[in-house]
Amino acid sequence: MQLAPGVHVAITDRHGGVSAPPYGSRNLGGMVGDDPAAVRANRDGVAAELGVRAIVFMRQVHSADVAYVSEPFGDDPPQLDGVFTTEPRLALASLGADCPAVLVADPVAGMIGAAHSGRPGTEAGIATALVSAMAGKGAEPGRMVALIGPGACGRCYEVPAALREQVAAKVPQTWSTTSWETPALDLRAGIEAQLRAAGLADVRHDARCTIESGELYSHRREQPGGRFAGLIWLT
Repeated sequence: MQLAPGVHVAITDRHGGVSAPPYGSRNLGGMVGDDPAAVRANRDGVAAELGVRAIVFMRQVHSADVAYVSEPFGDDPPQLDGVFTTEPRLALASLGADCPAVLVADPVAGMIGAAHSGRPGTEAGIATALVSAMAGKGAEPGRMVALIGPGACGRCYEVPAALREQVAAKVPQTWSTTSWETPALDLRAGIEAQLRAAGLADVRHDARCTIESGELYSHRREQPGGRFAGLIWLT
């Protein structure tokens, strides 16, 4: 899908790979217990399907740390939750299984970024940190367009009341209630609020809930399980 002129995004699903159950079949996560050879084959297959020269994967730790990249990290990526680049045909990946990906582009600057914004990362402001890092390299938030990927929705992401209070104290828009009337968090609403506060006017959503959508991996629905990816790249 084209997010902006010269900028493409994709959301993978669980189908079309080589991983055996319970990871069947296109698990892209290297830290969930799957056969490393299967993960490598799945990642290579996605790169070939997208027509990119390589994909950057992070070692995601729910931080607010961001780095510029010009090549993949290799077998030992640093602990990061946001990356950005100006390199064409270098895809940036955010892995998830309930945590939304945040895919951002300034098509005029020819700059793209990807972040993994789970509950701790949203609370810490990883989306804001990504926009700030890109702006520091010449991108302009007013020109940026963003896609927030699938995640556990506010109707399903049940949390203890104290945790809802804690997160909403920092990101009020995350406050939610499940469809069965218990405390919940709406991370995507919080992420959108953070992006708009950072200056973005064009914020889009892949509205699928991972807990409800069987074609996507969900940590809450299945353990062990795999990871899908939100990807962004420049043509």
